[in-house]
Order: sequence, then structure tokens, then C-alpha cells
Amino acid sequence: MAAVMLQGTGSDVGKSVLVAGLCRVFANRGLRVRPFKPQNMSNNAAVTADGGEIGRAQALQAIACRTAPHVDMNPVLLKPQSDRTAQLVVGGRARGTMAAGDFWRRKPDLLGEVLGAYHRLSAEADIVVVEGAGSPAEINLRRSDIANMGFARAADVPVVLVGDIDRGGVIAALVGTQAVIDPADAAMIRGFIINKFRGDPALFDDGLLAIAERTGWCSIGVVPWLADAARLPAEDAVALGRDAGGGAGPLIAVPMLSRIANFDDFDALAHEPGVRLTMIPPGQPLPGDAALVILPGTKATIADLAFLRAQGWDGDLAAHVRRGGRMLGICGGYQMLGRTIADPAGIEGVAGTVAGLDLLPIDTVIAGDKTTRPIEGRFVAGEAGFGGYEIHAGVTTVDPGAPPLLRFADGTFDGASARDGRIAGCYVHGLFDRAEARAHLIATLGAASDGTERREEIDHALDAIAATLEDVLDIDAILTIAGQTT
Repeated sequence: MAAVMLQGTGSDVGKSVLVAGLCRVFANRGLRVRPFKPQNMSNNAAVTADGGEIGRAQALQAIACRTAPHVDMNPVLLKPQSDRTAQLVVGGRARGTMAAGDFWRRKPDLLGEVLGAYHRLSAEADIVVVEGAGSPAEINLRRSDIANMGFARAADVPVVLVGDIDRGGVIAALVGTQAVIDPADAAMIRGFIINKFRGDPALFDDGLLAIAERTGWCSIGVVPWLADAARLPAEDAVALGRDAGGGAGPLIAVPMLSRIANFDDFDALAHEPGVRLTMIPPGQPLPGDAALVILPGTKATIADLAFLRAQGWDGDLAAHVRRGGRMLGICGGYQMLGRTIADPAGIEGVAGTVAGLDLLPIDTVIAGDKTTRPIEGRFVAGEAGFGGYEIHAGVTTVDPGAPPLLRFADGTFDGASARDGRIAGCYVHGLFDRAEARAHLIATLGAASDGTERREEIDHALDAIAATLEDVLDIDAILTIAGQTT
């Protein structure tokens, strides 16, 4: 079995997209490919067919491989709940919340589970493409590392190091990585990739030579700025707000909560030419001309409700409702729209009960096992079909007689709507990836959808990225490094 690991000189250097692109390249060459990330940290999670949680990037990479996402593709997932605590998900299942220091001490115990998942994937693949996390140059974390060189050494997987030239200092980043890491770790690195290059790559020929001379690593190639990457789901909240989404037409506003989760819910809307999607950062008011405000999911509902109020957004929402504007809450945002939110066991933070925005006749208790499952169904009004997933700890009680928003394929209902239909909420993520569901929402704003299926758009973007990587990277060299000879 062949394998290669892409590590980066830092976070956000483009590893996730490059892994996805290489997965599609190898799949196009007829290989059975699987993605793998030993440890991920993200509140953008995906749900597998068996109800497990993995990072959104690994679900995308599975699509690139033309295979179904599986919990073994991301055996350890951290979902931040505060600046110092995170929920630990292992093998797709939540194992509680812990402080950063506790996780650091526990990481070596998780290496066996990481290696077990990797070997199971390897048994069904011709090649595994592994993604690191952060940077191997964080030598203060090396002793308990399972995400970068700790995994590479334990699994004997060769490494290609990725540097981001767009942020500057890429020569120092690559050469400096070799200078600070353990020589045995540096020996795992067989080549390097320059990513996010703008302009004529020939202008960097001397730079490639300088890096190769100082490190002894071979250059695998220079990847240009991949515009098609903007069409893919983003994993990290750092990407939010960088680019305006959508076109002309009714404005859809989404406040950027401090623990915003599964924000790829809005990607399909961002690419709709008939509406304008804007992510509102903290410190800015919600726009008065918004036709629809969507409250997104969050990893800590009560804490983010306090955050929302601290921004003055509760007053903006009240004014929006008085003007007859529409509102939609998804998951944690749905919980916020209700009368009360209780967390008696302190699952998401400090135990207690708080008042919600009191815009829907619902009450939520955060307790019990997490609900994680793929789901399909239809909107109660209009019968538009949708497909998505649930991922939440709360149980919401809806007053009798309140109209539900969704009807699941098994005949049960989800969500609630105000009588006039202008305020609604539900637990389903990915609600607008299907064209007919998105068309239903946009029609309520007086606009028309372009009818694009989100999955098709992602596939087209992956194909375009793969074609570019075939042109600019030495793919045969990567296969040789990985040990793939056929």
C-alpha cells in the first residue's frame, strides 16, 4: 500500500485543497484512493452514513476520491467550545469536553486509535493521501504530536511539505522548518510544493533552487492561485468574510457568531446570482435592508446567544422583524429563536437556563446523547425536497399547533414556523445544497435560483483543480515518493 502525507509550513497554507485535488488526480488515474487526517480541529463537521462525525475537509476529500465519507478518515476531531475547551470526537463519537492541557496530555494515548483507523483505510486503498495539521515546526508540541511528524514516523509515511508564497517569506518558512525540526523528522520530508503563486512561476525558479540547495529536498512544483477552490466548502472560520458572495438581488445576512459551526450551509447561497449573501463580522450592525437574516449553527448556543446580544444584534433582529423581514435559524440559531435554552448539566459551558429571543414557541434543553445522522425530507410548505444532516445535542419542544418547517422521509417533523411563515427554524444542516430546496427559499424573497446542484458544482471544481495539478506538479514524483509503482 502506498501513502504520502502533505504537511504545511503553517495553518491555512492550502493543504486541504491540495489533498482533495491530488485525491481526484489519483482517482482519475484509476487508483483506489482514500483521504486521511489523524487529528483535526474544526467546528465544520460532516456526518457519515453511520452517524459519525468527521471534519468537513475529509468529507470533501472523500468526494474527490469518489467514495463515501467514513469515520476512519478523521479518527480524532476537536470541536472548540471556548478559548480553552473543546469537545473531543474519537472514531466519529463524542467523548466529552476537555481543556487544552488535558488533551495535550492525552494525545499519546490516542495514537493507537489513529494508527488503527489508518491501517483499516490502507487495507482498502491503492494509495492514502494524508493531511497534516498546523505545522511540524511547532516543536514545542512535538513530544505528544499525533497530527504531523508523530504520525508520519509511527506509520512510516513520507512527507511533502507545502509552503504558501502568497503570505510571504516562503523560502524562510521551508528552510526554517528543516532547521528547527528533529533531523529524523526532517528525513521524512522528500519534497516540497509552493502553493498560491500569482503571476509567472518562472520568476521563482531561483527561489526553488535556493530551497532545494539548502534542504536537499526536491521541488514537486509551483501551484498557482486556485480560483476554483472558492467553489469548495471551507473548513476553517478564518475563511469567512474574505470574499463577498452571490450576485444582485435580495440581501441575505448571516451574523458571524464566535463559535459559528457548519457555516458551509451557506456556500450554495453564496454562489447564487439571484441573491446577495453577506457574513456580518462582530462589531458591525446587521444591515437594515436585509430581506432574510439567518442565524447559523454554533458549538456553544448559550455563550453565542450572549455574544449576539453583546454585539447589539438582538436589537437589530427586533427591528428587522418589525420591518417584516424574514428570519431562519439553523441548529443553534434555531434554539436561539425560542423562549428558553437550558443546559442543566453544563454540556456546552456553564450550567443554567437563559431566555431566548422569544420569536418561536419552542423551548430547548441541551442534554442527552448527540443526534448525528444524515436526513432527507421535504419542506411542509411547498413540498420542495432537501437532503442534509443533523448534528446537535439539544432536544427542542415545540408548542402544539405551531406549524413545523420540515417533514422527514420517515414521516416525522422538524422545526417550527411562525403563523405567517416569516420566522422559522430547524435542526437540518446542508438544507440548501439541493437546487429545489434553495429555489424554494429564494422564491420567498422574490428571486429565482439558477438551479445548480451543489454536489455537481463541487465535482466540477475538483475536476478543474485536478487538471491544474496535473499540469503544474510532478505527479509521478509524488507517486514514487508514496511508493505507488503501478
